[in-house]
Amino acid sequence: MSLKAFSEYLLLEKKYSKHTVVAYIRDAETFQEFLNEHHNLIDIAQVGYSEIRQWIVELVNSGISNRTINRKVSSLNSYYKFLLKTQYIDVNPLKQHKALKVGKKVQLPFSEQELKTVLENAIEVNDFESARNHLIIEMFYATGIRRIELVNLKLLDIDFGNRQLKVLGKRNKERYIPLIETLSNSIKTYLEYRSQLPIIEDKEMLFLTKKGLKIYEMLVYRVINKYFSEASSKAKCSPHVLRHSFATHLLNQGADLNAVKELLGHTSLAATQVYTHNSIAELKKVYAKSHPRNLR
Repeated sequence: MSLKAFSEYLLLEKKYSKHTVVAYIRDAETFQEFLNEHHNLIDIAQVGYSEIRQWIVELVNSGISNRTINRKVSSLNSYYKFLLKTQYIDVNPLKQHKALKVGKKVQLPFSEQELKTVLENAIEVNDFESARNHLIIEMFYATGIRRIELVNLKLLDIDFGNRQLKVLGKRNKERYIPLIETLSNSIKTYLEYRSQLPIIEDKEMLFLTKKGLKIYEMLVYRVINKYFSEASSKAKCSPHVLRHSFATHLLNQGADLNAVKELLGHTSLAATQVYTHNSIAELKKVYAKSHPRNLR
C-alpha cells in the first residue's frame, strides 16, 4: 500500500497538520531508502523487525540522537498500525519494540525580567511591523499558544466582548484562552496599523506580512530569535521557549496544574508536568527562606 494512502489517512481521519504528515512520510521514506540500498528494494510493508533493527543501528552509528531516532521509529510504527487497520499486514513488526533511552530534556524558560525587557524596552511600536512583532511576542507569553496556532489565528477568533481567544489546536481541537487587558490593547494597536496596509490578500487572518499575506512559521521564529537573542544569554531563543515561560511563570505564581494543562491544549497531565521543574525550584527557595527550622 502506498505512502500516499497513509498520508491521506493522517490528514483526513487523524486530522494531523500538514507539517506533521510531511514529517511522518519523510521518516517512512528514509527507511525505504535504507531498504533499497541494503535489502534489494524490499517493500517497506513486507519487512520484519530484523531489517528495522539494522536501520536503527545505522542511525545510531551515524550520530543521530536517540530522541530523533525514536521519533523516526514512531512514524514508522504509525504506518504499520495503518497497514494493520486496513488489513494489508497481519502483524506489526514493531509490536515488541522498545524505544531507545533518552535523557530528560530540561529547557529553561526566559526570566520575567527578560520578558519585561523585550516587551517594554526592546520594541518601539511606531509602525505596522513593530506593532505586529510586539503582538507576536506578547501573544505567545500571554496565551502560551504554539507557533502554528499563532500563524493560523483569524480575526474572528478574537472576542473582545467576552475577553477570550479561540485557538485551533492539534487535531482541530478548539480551546478558549482568556484575553488579559494588556494583550487586548496590543491587539487593538496592531489592528489599527493593519487596517492601513495598502493591500490585504488574506483578509481573514490576524497576523500578516507587510504585503498583506498570512505570516509563516519561519518569520515568527526570526522575530522571537531577533529580540530575545539581544535580551537573553540563552542558547535557544524560540517560540517554544516563550510557551515554556508562560507555563512556568503561571505555575510559579501558584496556578493549578490542570488549569495550565487546559490553557496549553495538552491532552494529558504528563505533557504539562515537564514545566513543573522550575516551579518546584521556586518552591524550594520559598521553603528555605520561610520554614522556621531553616531560619535558626
